Amino acid sequence: MTLLIGAYTMGLILALLALGVLISFRVLTFRDLTVDGSITLGGAVAAALLVEGYHPAAATFAGFLAGMAAGAVTGLLHTKFQINGLLAGILVMTALYSVNLHVMGKSNVPLDSRSTRTIFTAVQNLAPPESTATVFGSEIQIRDVLELGAILIAIAITGCLLFAFFRTNLGLAMRAAGDNAQMIRALGVDVGWMNVLGLALSNGLVALSGACLVQHLGFADVQMGIGMVVWGFASVIIGESLVGTRQMGLLITGVVMGSVLFRLLVSMALKWGMNPNDLKLVTAVFVFAALVLPDLVKGLKKRMLAR
Repeated sequence: MTLLIGAYTMGLILALLALGVLISFRVLTFRDLTVDGSITLGGAVAAALLVEGYHPAAATFAGFLAGMAAGAVTGLLHTKFQINGLLAGILVMTALYSVNLHVMGKSNVPLDSRSTRTIFTAVQNLAPPESTATVFGSEIQIRDVLELGAILIAIAITGCLLFAFFRTNLGLAMRAAGDNAQMIRALGVDVGWMNVLGLALSNGLVALSGACLVQHLGFADVQMGIGMVVWGFASVIIGESLVGTRQMGLLITGVVMGSVLFRLLVSMALKWGMNPNDLKLVTAVFVFAALVLPDLVKGLKKRMLAR
């Protein structure tokens, strides 16, 4: 049960990353590789400020703003300097490695659980440190359940805000810029600035995920973002398969579900004795399956109906 709660918690935190990838990948149809650097940037900024004694909310918001700045740089390189989108993302991701090292001052910044407050501290303090409960015969920490509940509420609020944003004129213009740039340009909308704004929002959510992840794990590491863009793509693809539609409200829900399901699969693989060194390999296999299986299932259904 403790493993399940941990998997749900990690899956929900990384759902913020998946929602960010949803904006760049599906809304803007932009293959953004800045993600691997911006999630670390959000964590690095949050950790550096927390160690200095700043309020957890301020540190987390600063991580969000730093991610927005990184995404905006990628957008400007692509739109104003006409650099290929993939290359622009790679350039910013590469530069962020050095930026993250400068922000943290070293490759790893631990958070002292006894003296450093986090956004989860207030919620966890609602229960005594060693309080437990028994669920289905398994003993679980009450503090872990409270943290999971807080993250679930935060994700629900974020999803609702994102859904509301894409129903505004600005959000609809951004979606139209990704669907049909020529049409929306004819209506007088600056497609370039829509891309910059969309990438800023996308990487802001990714960095917010990194800031929350650091406070959950208790440390920030310069290598923590490696392969995270794959996680985001997998969550989006799995989410689309789960809901079977690209209607925005359902798609946001599906992406969150996809992130949690993907984390559960990884946790199950680790529980069954998988070597942690093989984690990235297994992740790639899961992504491959998520890409291939939906088309295979559709093909089988068509053949069965044809018969």
